[in-house]
Amino acid sequence: MDNSLNDAAKKYFTPYKLGRPVLTGSGRAGDFDALAVDCPFVFYHNSRFYMLYVGFDGFGYQTGLAVSGDLVNWERKGPILRREEHVGWDRVGAAGTWILKNTNSIWELPALQKVGGRYWMVYHSYPEAGYEAGPAQIGLAWSEDPELMQWHRLPEPVFSWKDGADWENGGLYKACLLWENDRYYLFYNAKNAKPRGWVEQIGVAVSTDLNNWQRYEGNPIVRVSEGRWDSQFCADPYVVKDKGRWLMFYYGFNRKHAQDGLAFSRNLYDWTKLPEPILANGKEGEIDHSFAHKPSILYHNGTLYHFYCACRKYREGDPAKSLWDEFRTITFAASRPIK
Repeated sequence: MDNSLNDAAKKYFTPYKLGRPVLTGSGRAGDFDALAVDCPFVFYHNSRFYMLYVGFDGFGYQTGLAVSGDLVNWERKGPILRREEHVGWDRVGAAGTWILKNTNSIWELPALQKVGGRYWMVYHSYPEAGYEAGPAQIGLAWSEDPELMQWHRLPEPVFSWKDGADWENGGLYKACLLWENDRYYLFYNAKNAKPRGWVEQIGVAVSTDLNNWQRYEGNPIVRVSEGRWDSQFCADPYVVKDKGRWLMFYYGFNRKHAQDGLAFSRNLYDWTKLPEPILANGKEGEIDHSFAHKPSILYHNGTLYHFYCACRKYREGDPAKSLWDEFRTITFAASRPIK
């Protein structure tokens, strides 16, 4: 490891965990997020902070929005990508993970970018009911609604495992969508087809029109490290830029704990990982004891916020219980203490 990279990483550390949820599953039967919330994507819109997030109700994923004035207190706006059983490939549900932003800089407030007068969201969908059941594909949805509540999905996937390599033929997961150098970049994680103990790694594809994507021949660009904290998964990329250096926040998993890490690149294709996590799982009883993963990064008023999905075992009194007796929620860590 280049010591200069290790030193450069310190300004991206967020050692001060809030220690409590900012958003949880509702616990109400029939709600799209009754059992759990997941995959935060935080941005600035209409003079407020917004959070795109995924809800789970036991049948599949759906996508909602929440809003905040201070990044700490959040209010649900409601679902925006719902289950639509009359449609085709994504009838089970849609997990929205990213809306195209107007900046890639880590130090600028991430607002949204229109293309053709529309906002564009990337999402993935699984073919069967249940928890991530079957190999997922990636689609796009668009909106002209300034409130971001009305979205329209393209009729077919724009990116599929079906024409991919062995490392991704078990299905696709969360994607990150960027515009840079007159082209779009789609960073995504995928798994191999091993039914148990599969491996997830990160790849990239490029496009000039959002519909036709070409995979990078050197995929996967961020790979698991045998015997390390990210030995099983390298997943959920969140890519931003600091001047001439690209940063990829991602999570690693070793079949025990999930933690967030950081990798660096100069060209978006060749990445160097820091050897250790930058956001570790918590102690016994803390909300992120099992998992501290799935990063979303935002800088505001001199503070770097690292939103993530936190998991621990369910305890009596928690507002929602997901599968496997898990309490899955959203929280953040910051570069300075936040009350």
